[in-house]
Order: sequence, then structure tokens, then C-alpha cells
Amino acid sequence: MRWDDFRRSDNVDDRRGEGGLGGGGGGRMPVGRGGLGIGTIVVIGLIGWALGIDPRLLLEGASMIQGGSPYEQSQRAPAPRQTGAPKDEMGDFVAAVLGEIDDRWSEIFKEGNASYRGPRVVLFSGATNANRCGMAQSAMGPFYCPPDRQVFLDTQFFDEIEQRFRGCAGAPCKFTQAYILAHEVGHHVQNQLGILDKSQQLQRAAGSRAEANQIQVRVELQADCFAGVWANRQRQKRDYLDPGDVDAALQTAAAIGDDALQRKAGGRVVPDSFTHGSSEQRKRWFMNGFNSGKISACNTFGAERL
Repeated sequence: MRWDDFRRSDNVDDRRGEGGLGGGGGGRMPVGRGGLGIGTIVVIGLIGWALGIDPRLLLEGASMIQGGSPYEQSQRAPAPRQTGAPKDEMGDFVAAVLGEIDDRWSEIFKEGNASYRGPRVVLFSGATNANRCGMAQSAMGPFYCPPDRQVFLDTQFFDEIEQRFRGCAGAPCKFTQAYILAHEVGHHVQNQLGILDKSQQLQRAAGSRAEANQIQVRVELQADCFAGVWANRQRQKRDYLDPGDVDAALQTAAAIGDDALQRKAGGRVVPDSFTHGSSEQRKRWFMNGFNSGKISACNTFGAERL
């Protein structure tokens, strides 16, 4: 993936290195000796997504088993918070991809005589305050906070994805990382279109946990499809894809399907517990958006077959 000429977004809040809990000296996630390594944290997060369990509960349990607590107090003073486009390579990459995602969605919304305002991306290390969405922790993976219209991302998650998933290594992994960010911004698009509010109403009215999970699966698969729409529109604008980029992203999408994660966790596959969709579904809906470049191809709520 070639991204050097991407527009850098200033809509980035870089909290990495500030000491862990956004603002005022808080704590940090225990990493390394005496605590949970980032690999363990990411795996716990993936298992939590697959089983529909709050990853924070799994994290607390794993930390207690290792003889620690979910948090450690940091003794160092928090570093000054940076805003605007970060200067390191990973931060620069996030700012670059975000700039292009916002530009393409602005164009798409304009086609429908609507205006688009992109989300703010918060980069952090370990944990930080996610305001109205509580605490952001590495174990939760990248996520979107609808009330504040912010995406929270511990960039170590990208490093872990590259190390753990076959097919995503080196240059091809950059598009996989862009897909992950585009998926989270896809939730922001849903928020602006009123889809998240409607889906939450449907979930509250659902007659069972399985039915509510199915609604959540439709939300997540639509975000995958929206990521594909962005990738299509970006390709029309710039010749940025290299051979193997899309395949690497699809392999990662398959690896984080609910069925694949449940198998990896050593349990049986329970479709009623799915919250993000199966490996096949995630790949297919991404390709629906990628092949069409149209929002209309992403109507997971009207589709009989997910």
C-alpha cells in the first residue's frame, strides 16, 4: 500500500506516553513482567469479542491469576499531550489514512446532498479516559465511541495484528491496518446516518440475547462493507494498492471472524453468540463494498442472507 501522498488529518489526539489514563497522572495497563503482555491483552480482547463478553472482565480475571491487579499506578509524570498529525511513522500513517477516509466520505455524502464531519481519532497506550464511553483499554481493541464521535486506538494493536495473523506482514499489512481504521470510521458513518440509534432501539426491543446479537452482527458487517466502499473510492482517486494488499486484509478479516475466534479459544462455534459475524460473512461484506463503491450495497439490515 502506497500512502506517502495521502492528506494528513489534524483530527488526531495523540495520548501515547502520557502515563496511561488520559489526564492527571492516573495509571497504566500492566505490561510485561508482573503484568499482562500486549499479546495476551489482544488475545483476551479477541476472545471477548467472539463470546460477547466484556473484555475488561476477562482482563481482570487474567491479571488476578498472574497475581496483579488490572491497573498499576504509574510513577512517572504524564507527558504533554500532543494534538494534530503525529510525527512518528505509525502516528503519521493513522493521520494519513484518516485524512483520505474523511475526504472520500465527504465526497460520498456530498453526492447525496449531505455534509460529513469526520470523527476524532485518539491514539493511546495501555488505557485512557474515553469520556462518555468509560475507559478505553488495549484489551478492548480499536473501538468507536458514538456519544463523543471518537475512535480509540492503541497503535500496538496494529503491531500485534502484523505479528499474529498469517498473510499480514510488512507492506501488505498497511492496507489491513487501513481496513481496521476504516471499519471503525464506518461506525461513525452509521452514527451520522442514524443507523446506530435505530439499531440500539431494535436491540432494546429484542426478545432474546441471540436476537440482539444478530442485530449487532448486522451493524458490524455493515461497517466492514463501508470500509470496502472507502477502499473502492480511494482506488478511484489514487493508485495506492499493491498486489497482495486486499488478500492480506481478507485473511485478517477471516482470522477475526467470530467462528474463527471461538475455535481458537478452544470452544465450539455458537452462532447465536456471534457479535461481529463469521469469517465468510466479514470477507463477503467487505468485498460487497469494495466491488461496488456504493452505500446501497451495504444494506445488511435488509439482506435475507447475512
